[in-house]
Amino acid sequence: MARFNKRVAMVTGAASGIGKEIALRFAAEGGIPVIADLNLDAAQATANEIKSKHGDAFAVSMDVTDEAQVEKGVADTVAKYGKIDILVSNAGIQIVHPFVDFPYSDWKKLLAIHLDGAFLTTKACLKHMYAAKYGRVIYMGSVHSKEASKLKAPYVTAKHGLIGLAKVLAKEGAEYNVTANVVCPGFVRTPLVEKQIPEQAQQLGITEEQVIKNVMLKETVDGEFTTTDDVADAVLFFAAATNNVMTGQSLVVSHGWFMQ
Repeated sequence: MARFNKRVAMVTGAASGIGKEIALRFAAEGGIPVIADLNLDAAQATANEIKSKHGDAFAVSMDVTDEAQVEKGVADTVAKYGKIDILVSNAGIQIVHPFVDFPYSDWKKLLAIHLDGAFLTTKACLKHMYAAKYGRVIYMGSVHSKEASKLKAPYVTAKHGLIGLAKVLAKEGAEYNVTANVVCPGFVRTPLVEKQIPEQAQQLGITEEQVIKNVMLKETVDGEFTTTDDVADAVLFFAAATNNVMTGQSLVVSHGWFMQ
């Protein structure tokens, strides 16, 4: 039997990048990914790609900072499939500025997407998970859940916050067979990271190649980027857990950038 036979997994920010890879992998192992994304056309394209490979998938439009949209996306999913087994809270953005002149509006926007989004999507899914006595919640953290980098005050703050959120849910959800864990990737060459390379080069006054070698990958053991496949491996590991033994944990996937 496939590892995720008919399990319904909502993945936010799943129209591209890490989220899309996670959705494709769930489908390949018998799961039904719900592609929740701001860009409904792109979400539908990902769902169609999965269906073309004889899988099932469902696309929903979702701004994770909008409670009404989140509740509707979850309700539509439950109306279609009768349940929601897994949540992967993956939607995120990056904005870089020195702390001293970081615009407050950008601070609020980034925290809203990463933290409010995780809270709202989890809350919407939990009532269904609790009723079913089954749920697997995985938050997309970062090495920045453990470490800090210059120019990333709200991102580092938000990613640290997700670990606290997971720990609370791990304790509250245990009696309902709901686990909560955090996957913490290093730098992955997604559009989010590609955008940062020239931005950091400009902010730090160095070349793009120096940003990659001396900033992003400096602390890795082999100078290699983490891949979307690496991250999906870790997410599916937590999602497949059969009991509460793995809950409240954070797993770093970073070529040794952060060791614990």
